[in-house]
Amino acid sequence: MIWFLLSMNIRLAFPLLLAVSAASAAQHELKLTPANVHWGYYDARVKPVLRIASGDTVRVETMLAGGVDRLKMVGIPDAEIPESLKQVEAAVKDRGPGAHPLTGPIYVEGAEPGDVLEVHIGPFEFLHPYGTSGFRPFAGTLPDEFPYAYFKKIPIDAKAGTATLAPNVTLKLAPFWGSIGVAPPDTVRRQSSAPPGPHTGNIDNKELVAGAILYMPVHTRGALLSMGDGHGLQGDGEVTVTALETSLRGSVQVFVRKGKRLLWPRAETPTHFITMGLHPDLNEAARMATREMIDYLVTEKGMKREDAYILTSLGVDLHVTQIVDETKGVHAMLPKSILH
Repeated sequence: MIWFLLSMNIRLAFPLLLAVSAASAAQHELKLTPANVHWGYYDARVKPVLRIASGDTVRVETMLAGGVDRLKMVGIPDAEIPESLKQVEAAVKDRGPGAHPLTGPIYVEGAEPGDVLEVHIGPFEFLHPYGTSGFRPFAGTLPDEFPYAYFKKIPIDAKAGTATLAPNVTLKLAPFWGSIGVAPPDTVRRQSSAPPGPHTGNIDNKELVAGAILYMPVHTRGALLSMGDGHGLQGDGEVTVTALETSLRGSVQVFVRKGKRLLWPRAETPTHFITMGLHPDLNEAARMATREMIDYLVTEKGMKREDAYILTSLGVDLHVTQIVDETKGVHAMLPKSILH
């Protein structure tokens, strides 16, 4: 069943999209089917399931991390699980090492190593009116204090834009893909979908809701864009290892940018510029996010390096993206209102 389009995201759907004439940009659909899913990895050897031109828009359906088993674990009856999820669960047997079913990859014509893929994120819909969250034994931020498993169903009211954790706890929905990335270099082979990296991947950045733009370095011809790990909402840190895990349909408009070389992903929202640090050591991730912000201010805004460093202390906020994957994340947020 198709659930309600989130009205809170319609306002933000594509305010930053570049103007592209109807004649030059195509619309594509990428349904949730076994043929369109690779499970648990990014890999340049995966055959593309769709080819698009720069500027095209794709509406993509994705399946929650962990698949149908995660839904059954919290007591979702088989009759309430969409048939598309069950078909993927039954047919896709080549999995791992990560837990994320990823839809794609999408081959973007003209994308080559050294380019940047610019992905404008549009509105989201939920594929079912519930999600799950919880924790595994000895995992998360407090493994010694929670040495057991606990997962629960969380009802989603897409029309109201809320999720209900408990009778007295109502949360505002803010859906995004926890994992969105390109293929790593050809020599890397299968890269687990769990840790993020230069290919972007499982960054779990809650700022990447509708209206955001994600910039990713391209490592292989065609870029090979994939996405999944739908989140209905998440707090910075994702301290239990899970967000509100759910299945999403979302839209992206994709551009190839020549001459915009990046080493690490960056992003922007209608209100902020964002740089990211990804490292097993959280301190190093913070340093990386800061260094990337200084580089952005110097190369894109023409600031003196010394002034840029001062600005990162006066006007930039460091947020812990997530601390529970092997690779930790920190993102630096600069309000656009500071720059004139």
